[in-house]
Amino acid sequence: QVQLVESGGGLVQAGGSLRLACAASGRTFSSYAMAWFRQAPGKEREFIAAISESGANTWSGDSVKGRFSISRDNAKSTVYLQMNSLKPEDTAVYYCAAKVRWDQVTGAENYNYWGQGTQVTVSS
Repeated sequence: QVQLVESGGGLVQAGGSLRLACAASGRTFSSYAMAWFRQAPGKEREFIAAISESGANTWSGDSVKGRFSISRDNAKSTVYLQMNSLKPEDTAVYYCAAKVRWDQVTGAENYNYWGQGTQVTVSS
């Protein structure tokens, strides 16, 4: 079992930045590929970015490439999402998730563990 807790969400103006963090506890954090997803009201959960177990590989969704970046600190059992140049359409609940292998990383159905989410609101 892995428990995930997100933090860092909030209200920010368009063009601003936020950094989300997801702290993991339980089994060895470095055994899991990690990802961020988001879900806006009335929309499906959207893949944002993923990072491999060691951090050597990352993959981002088209809607955030060049603006968001994912990183991890295995010593702290934490994964981060740095969000820059935020837009009102980035408003959503952001979730971190964990899976046991670095494959099929864009599909939410492939993840074994989820956090409770953190709200990000971008005002225009």
